[in-house]
Amino acid sequence: MPDAAYRTAFLDWLACAARGREEPAARAAAEHGDPVAAAATAGHVLDFDDTYLPGIAHLSAPTAPVALLLAETVGQALEAYAAGFEAMGALARASHPALYDRGLHPTAVCGGLGAAVTAARVLGLDREAERSAVALALLGAGGLRAAFGSDGKSLQVGWAASSGERAARLAASGARAPLEAAAAGFAEATGGSYAEAGLGEPAIERNWIKAWPCCLQTHGSIEAAERARAGHAKPATVLVHPVSLQAAAVGPEPADGLQAKFSIPYLTAYTLLHGPPGIDSFGTVDADAVRRAEAIEVRTDPALLESEAVLLDAGGAELERVEAASGSPEHPLDAPALERKLAGLGAADLAGALDDPGRPTSGLAARLRSPRRTR
Repeated sequence: MPDAAYRTAFLDWLACAARGREEPAARAAAEHGDPVAAAATAGHVLDFDDTYLPGIAHLSAPTAPVALLLAETVGQALEAYAAGFEAMGALARASHPALYDRGLHPTAVCGGLGAAVTAARVLGLDREAERSAVALALLGAGGLRAAFGSDGKSLQVGWAASSGERAARLAASGARAPLEAAAAGFAEATGGSYAEAGLGEPAIERNWIKAWPCCLQTHGSIEAAERARAGHAKPATVLVHPVSLQAAAVGPEPADGLQAKFSIPYLTAYTLLHGPPGIDSFGTVDADAVRRAEAIEVRTDPALLESEAVLLDAGGAELERVEAASGSPEHPLDAPALERKLAGLGAADLAGALDDPGRPTSGLAARLRSPRRTR
């Protein structure tokens, strides 16, 4: 069975999905009869699921639901999930920053491949059939950053998961497509590059378990603002890597809670006023945070790390610097913090749910069913 890091990431996704199924996008997805798409949407809609920074992709989002819903036992699910996780990570890493620079959403673009490998392993496909499943997934790859801040972001991850599962089932039924041609076409269309897992550092080693339910590229700013708040400092400028502003491009006046998850000035201001955001911080937009955000300038510096944020005062003096925020591989959440995250998601009872490899997945999958609408 895969090591504890995979179990932690899978459990983190499962808890996010159990809570996320109540969100409008997840409810809408559930009404259309595709359980994989619905589960993947639910797991990603809070933007609280784990994230692989070298490719800025949520590797569990399209792979974990396929593993959970297709496998019969936890052990089988984790084995398939780890394979899909690493396959998707290799593609995302090799295709970064090209996908972002073209306005593409790496989780959606690479997610079909990850889901295809996951499904192929559960279905027991041989190498030839699995390569065809990967090729079919690459042929259908898609997803735009324009969806960020809307229901479209989580829904297109759901579509990716479903398309990957479908690709594996088609390959299992005898459909074939040459991987070399699909990889070349993927590169031509997206600017990315196909790469297979196992050729570099395992993706799980660079995976973040997120401390806050919003875009990862805001997390450095949030942590820096929390430090500045404790010292009563008054930041006027946030410096971030250019990719952070690509990912979190919403200005100081987000229209709603979904947009607020992608606003560096708003989340910096919110944290200065109230502390770091939680799940319930995005039901509405905080008017005081908007007013404070309007006085915060966001600038980019390509010399910074992709996860780095620096706060400056009005005179340009450095107040705080965060290279890798809480939840990063450099500063992983400890066991109590992980327990608090599960509890905050209403999933404290899931602790240890993946420890028994022989446990049936059916009971866990039931946690993903969307609640009935109330009228």
